[in-house]
Amino acid sequence: MPIKSYILHFEEGKKEIVLKELHNLQNCEVIPAQNQNVLVVVTATDTEELDNNIYNQILEIEGLKHLSLVSGFDTN
Repeated sequence: MPIKSYILHFEEGKKEIVLKELHNLQNCEVIPAQNQNVLVVVTATDTEELDNNIYNQILEIEGLKHLSLVSGFDTN
């Protein structure tokens, strides 16, 4: 099971749009940072294919400025 965490930066004024889109994704948890204009995104999928799909969905979100992989591992 691939599990990855990302730091997501969004365009100014786009936080709510990005949050809404991320909450619509399965296998994805979003944690807004309390002291910065960033979001922490954690994904956990059953296969590498699903992991790639969710990654690509995140990249297509309107208002996304930058996505940085912080940690990733596979439990297999």
